[in-house]
Amino acid sequence: MTSVIIPSYNRAYTIRKALDSLLCQTLRNFEIIVVDDGSTDETGRIIGSEYPSVRLHSITHSGVSMARNVGILHANGKWIAFLDSDDYWLPEKLEAQMSYLERYPEFKICHTDEIWIKNGRRINQGKKHRKYPGWFFIPSLQLCLISPSSVIIHRSVFDTVGLFDEDFPFVEDYELWLRITARYPVGYIEKKLVVKTGGHEDQLSKKINGIEGYRISALEKLLRTVPLRNDFHIEVLRVLRKKCEIYLSGCRKRGRLEEAENIERTMETLKGMRMISL
Repeated sequence: MTSVIIPSYNRAYTIRKALDSLLCQTLRNFEIIVVDDGSTDETGRIIGSEYPSVRLHSITHSGVSMARNVGILHANGKWIAFLDSDDYWLPEKLEAQMSYLERYPEFKICHTDEIWIKNGRRINQGKKHRKYPGWFFIPSLQLCLISPSSVIIHRSVFDTVGLFDEDFPFVEDYELWLRITARYPVGYIEKKLVVKTGGHEDQLSKKINGIEGYRISALEKLLRTVPLRNDFHIEVLRVLRKKCEIYLSGCRKRGRLEEAENIERTMETLKGMRMISL
């Protein structure tokens, strides 16, 4: 069985479309878990009155990482899938992924291509966002290459790498994918099976400056906590140094002096790290 986890915060205006897309799946062997992250709108009422088969867990507003983790901890499925509350699946999405994983049992994680909608219009994905199969840890260092709404993960992966890091209020998916892709190859279905929407006024990515600073923190954590192959270690150092240089320049230009000092300290630490295998 698969557990599909939807974290939601004040998404009453999109949650029906997300849930209806699950109820229309051609494969039926799954459970739906919605984690309501302290919503103040009608999300809880809608689910309770209109979707009796959905398991609803309500928590104090704590962020998407904790919401997803609560869902994982309450999941009964061997496989874990995610759906953001403003996205939706095409009807054959889950069946296609489970069939793929049966054919290729060496994969413990699989993602699909997706359709992007922004402000109601379909847009093309840039080349830098193109999807990869197999081992793609190194391309993942630059930016997030797996959409949470497209992925399905064997729960044993979480036993190995851990859950979403709740200390990351942003780029929490990027940080987790780095831990996963450093250890596992990723299956890929080159078919658009997810519709990913954007442009909402309440989206975190529209509100937050300094996202790159959180990516730098994720790379620092990776070096500290994950045993990496030598070629991976070398590339993490290279990318981290480059990101620090660019971010430091931006902080100085914008007068963000405290951030600049933090990055300078990081760069000093990196100077002591070797780029070659010991």
